[in-house]
Amino acid sequence: MTQACASPPARLAVEGLDQHYGSAQVLRGIGLDVEPGACLAVLGRNGAGKTTLLRCLTGLIPESRGRIALDGTELTRLSPDRRARSGLAYVPQGREIFPDLTVAENLRVAARAHGLERTDAIDEAVALFPALRGLWHRPGGNLSGGQQQQLAIARALATRPRALLLDEPTEGIQPSIVAAIEAVIAGLKGRITVLLVEQYLDFALRVADSVVVLSRGSVVERGDPKVLNPEALTRHIAV
Repeated sequence: MTQACASPPARLAVEGLDQHYGSAQVLRGIGLDVEPGACLAVLGRNGAGKTTLLRCLTGLIPESRGRIALDGTELTRLSPDRRARSGLAYVPQGREIFPDLTVAENLRVAARAHGLERTDAIDEAVALFPALRGLWHRPGGNLSGGQQQQLAIARALATRPRALLLDEPTEGIQPSIVAAIEAVIAGLKGRITVLLVEQYLDFALRVADSVVVLSRGSVVERGDPKVLNPEALTRHIAV
């Protein structure tokens, strides 16, 4: 496995996080503590608040109350770009690559936005998804969903983050690419802190060191995936 990061992984801490849409409270007192280099999976039904949580962490939507810190550095009042420069990378649901840019250009834009002009960071990221080399000059919009997901994750890794947020990376993806993503997440352990939002329970339990389950914006279960009650997990995430 190539290096994929230059800085050490960071502890991601969230304390008492609330978020409101108008009068509706979407997140209620969320607390998370992700050890450096560990993978935490956040599970829950659609509408449980998982994506809202990630968007609060990245600064894309404001939190109503609470604290977000990366290795003790307060992020709560920082803009999204300053959070990204602090070492937080985000792969949103739907991927949001640049469809008119080639694979190579997507990666270069991300790296340069973080002051990484050399190709090392891009080479390290692409080494994790070698299929991208054969698509180097193809526009992102012409890729399959699975190829776009690989590009989106590689693009995030090309910024050399200290913590990586992934929003349902297996959604609508063929099994062979799901396996490739699983291998990458496993290889990042100890090198990059990962917060994974996922509905594919088996995948999440295989890659995660710890699990948090959200229901109606609150944490209702947390712990080691090896000892959590599978029936309780299924009850909270089943549609």
